[in-house]
Amino acid sequence: LPDNFMGDAKAPVTIVEYTDLQCPFCARYAQTTFSQIENEYVKTGKVRYIVKDFPLESLHPNAFKAAEAARCAAEQGKGWDMHDRLFSNQQKLGPDQLPTYADALGLDVEKFKACVSSGKHAAAVRKDMAEGQSAGVTGTPSFVLGTTDPKTAKVKPAKAFTGAQAFSSFKAALDDLLGAK
Repeated sequence: LPDNFMGDAKAPVTIVEYTDLQCPFCARYAQTTFSQIENEYVKTGKVRYIVKDFPLESLHPNAFKAAEAARCAAEQGKGWDMHDRLFSNQQKLGPDQLPTYADALGLDVEKFKACVSSGKHAAAVRKDMAEGQSAGVTGTPSFVLGTTDPKTAKVKPAKAFTGAQAFSSFKAALDDLLGAK
């Protein structure tokens, strides 16, 4: 997502999530644990939350275009809404189905379709994937938690998780990092 972060850019701790919009474990995390993290840490200014695309193309053939679709929706201010909509409809992420979600979100569907078919966000998705690979990501969802440099906003990695972890795992790691600040 171009507006791929939420929360305070200067929050002391950052979570980077590598996700695949067709991955059932990613959806489970997004629909359960994420809202607890958002309410307790992101909305309170303690954590900046960044989402990066990591479509596992061999397992999920529609995930790459879905990632592009979320970025195209973000161009019209609905990236997070599209992200949630795609996770709720993982069995229906074919290219012909994506415009129906754009329509349901009130987007300019023709503009959305032109954006998706142009592939203009493909390089950005590939860049996220390359970053993930260099960070050691092999599966989704994967998370890198770290402290945020207040001057540069760069993340100094401290902990990594793979899989749809329980909120308690995140809470322990986040409280530990926040305590260290």
